[in-house]
Amino acid sequence: MEDIPGTTRDRLYADVEWREQAFRLVDTGGLDPSGEEGYMPLVKRQVEVALAEADVIVLVVDSRDGVTATDQEIANLLRRADKPLVLAANKADNEARLEAAVEFYELALGEPIPVSAYHGLGLAELMDQLVLLLPAGAVTAVPAGLRLAIVGRPNVGKSLLLNAILGQERVIVSEEPGTTRDAIDIAFRYREQDLVLVDTAGIRRRGRIQGGVEKHSVLRAQNAIDRGDVALLVTDASDGLTAQDSHIAGYVTEAVKGLVIAV
Repeated sequence: MEDIPGTTRDRLYADVEWREQAFRLVDTGGLDPSGEEGYMPLVKRQVEVALAEADVIVLVVDSRDGVTATDQEIANLLRRADKPLVLAANKADNEARLEAAVEFYELALGEPIPVSAYHGLGLAELMDQLVLLLPAGAVTAVPAGLRLAIVGRPNVGKSLLLNAILGQERVIVSEEPGTTRDAIDIAFRYREQDLVLVDTAGIRRRGRIQGGVEKHSVLRAQNAIDRGDVALLVTDASDGLTAQDSHIAGYVTEAVKGLVIAV
């Protein structure tokens, strides 16, 4: 998590339990329905898939900003989705913002629940409302299987390879280095074998890693190797085997993990 707009791009899944009710939570990138610049069309497609999969939708708005034109656009989109919805007015961490949350009745999406994710305020009420709307048996357990971390330098085609294996556009692909920022776990079954594929951010040489988002992305990639069973090191045939490829392979062997090299 960073205090930078656009940090989240792909769909991120997490299994959650609240009041003895298990469900799967999906985080998505910030949505601007009319935005056409940069990654926004790709983020929009990821959000559309998440909405199609969802049983309940949580719309998060910013109590500091009040109702914006983008909020109105998203509200119209969600009404067409015709699914149960919880409206969370985030950053309501003082009395003025708590009172300002009533402005979001204007969206005609039901009662806004004031919350502060940073301070943990209002989350119990939000979760209670969420589980009331969930259908019975909303989550099936993700099968445990061999964990395969897809790693490599930036822009060698890791995400494109993952999408090709899955046969769907599961993660955002772009020619711009640094597109993937999170380690994304995806359950997959191949020839009766349960697998978990993990897409990761590109790992640059330590001296070239910038602070903030990139630093945390690389740490998540290294953690994906540590908690995996096998690493699939993707290399670029046009570059040959580089020193950084060897460095990443060395990290895998130091972690005592299996290694497969894809060219």
